[in-house]
Amino acid sequence: MHSYYRFYNPIFTSVCFIGVLSITISSVIADERDDALRAAKQATRFLTDSVSTEGGYLWRYSSDLSLREGEGVITTETVWTQPPGTPSVGEAFVRLYKATGDQQFLDAALAAAESLRRGQMRSGGWQAHIEFEPSLRSKWAYRIDPARSKAKDQSSLDDDKTQSAIRFLIHLDQALEFKHEAIHEMTTYALHGLIEQGQLANGGFPQVYSLSSDKPATDKPATTATSSARYPSTWPREYPGHREYWNQYTLNDNLATDLMKVFFLAHDVYQDDQYQAAALRLADSLLLTQMPAPQPAWAQQYNQDLEPIWARKFEPPAISGGESQSVIETLMAVYQRTGEKKYLNAVEPALDYLQKSELPDGRLARFYELKTNRPLYFTREYELTYSDADCPTHYGFQIGSRVDSLRNRYERLRTDTWKANKRPGVSRSAAPTSKQVAKIVSELDHRGVWVTNSGLRYHNYQGAVIEMQVAVSNLNSLAAFLAE
Repeated sequence: MHSYYRFYNPIFTSVCFIGVLSITISSVIADERDDALRAAKQATRFLTDSVSTEGGYLWRYSSDLSLREGEGVITTETVWTQPPGTPSVGEAFVRLYKATGDQQFLDAALAAAESLRRGQMRSGGWQAHIEFEPSLRSKWAYRIDPARSKAKDQSSLDDDKTQSAIRFLIHLDQALEFKHEAIHEMTTYALHGLIEQGQLANGGFPQVYSLSSDKPATDKPATTATSSARYPSTWPREYPGHREYWNQYTLNDNLATDLMKVFFLAHDVYQDDQYQAAALRLADSLLLTQMPAPQPAWAQQYNQDLEPIWARKFEPPAISGGESQSVIETLMAVYQRTGEKKYLNAVEPALDYLQKSELPDGRLARFYELKTNRPLYFTREYELTYSDADCPTHYGFQIGSRVDSLRNRYERLRTDTWKANKRPGVSRSAAPTSKQVAKIVSELDHRGVWVTNSGLRYHNYQGAVIEMQVAVSNLNSLAAFLAE
């Protein structure tokens, strides 16, 4: 009787059911983790064994690996630094190593770092690509190579090149507990070069910096720390030539945002105040370069007097809708970290200006004429015009407006009690769901690679390709899932 009662006791039965259910769920989770780890290891093996060149990566490959490209057709022993190239792939390996402790991922990350070591410039940064063929390599002033009088030393901050490399190396250095001498030295050398050779007197940065034999380390471009942005009395309506614009103060392509992430990450990892100080000098330069009324926003490019200037033939002196939104985001991130109201105070007039400047369809023009605020465009022959009827297709002359979302964030910051955010503007990606992971795993082919049908732009090739952007995204998703 007693046994019969126990067997049919609802509470006892529920406990048994929950126990069995817990065991079942645990088994399912374990199986999902095993599948995710197996996929990550298979994909990493294919990348390191079949895709990489000297430990580094390009942007895209045909599925059979016969065609390769970065920002152009590649037929030589070359790898790409600019994302989603070598640093992006390397950082995904680091995340996988941190999530699993698996040596395979660390070895893959170290190979990518060695590729960067062989491509580091004497000034400490990186160009868009790294050459390994001797005939091409001799043109560049790589730090590990013998000095050559005519070799180019160009550390580029355009399109997140040097910044992405440094971020990857900081994460790798941290994962190695700062015990790998070559990695640690390369990383700190890059950071010091960024500050000593790259940062201008007013805290901003040019697109390219260098260390030449006839330039002392303390020599800086002439932009001063006290000048503020101003409108030029006049400016040429026809392109006057490049005039080495890359040596002047620039905000193009999220340069300040990417640099701020580097400095804040370096400060958090190394606990060295010089990196926080460099970040705040950069933030102060954003205040200096905010244009006065009637356009309290930002240009892409400035001269030494902080007047907007021409850059490329389709980038005139103008207020930039794109760069201004990026700067606003950066200033709010700095406020989140520091609590200094001066960074937040610059945001509201810029948002008001951008909102009034929105086009009828709700977008923003990339360029607004100085003072008149008329949208500026180019014809296919690169003639400056007010009409968007005949624009070149390689460049976005109209862009999406994020003013509403930026204003919402601004209002929250303005009304909330300030609390320090150690990672301003850097949100941790949410771990993917089991369903999303299953999809990533299922799309891996028998070799261990994700293939898309996006084609190769520079080869004019329509067919199956291996895209590093896809590989990086999927590896990061698997790392986030395995880290849970």
